[in-house]
Amino acid sequence: MRICWPQATMILLVVFLGISSMLSGCGKKGPLYIPKDAAKTLQQ
Repeated sequence: MRICWPQATMILLVVFLGISSMLSGCGKKGPLYIPKDAAKTLQQ
């Protein structure tokens, strides 16, 4: 079974979007939790 160029383009697009969405989370800095001081101010 041969893959025509529109199918190959769609596959590459899906792969590219998947990889870019996975890598978009890289490089996030800062704590991954809500600090206790910020939690107290949010409750008030």
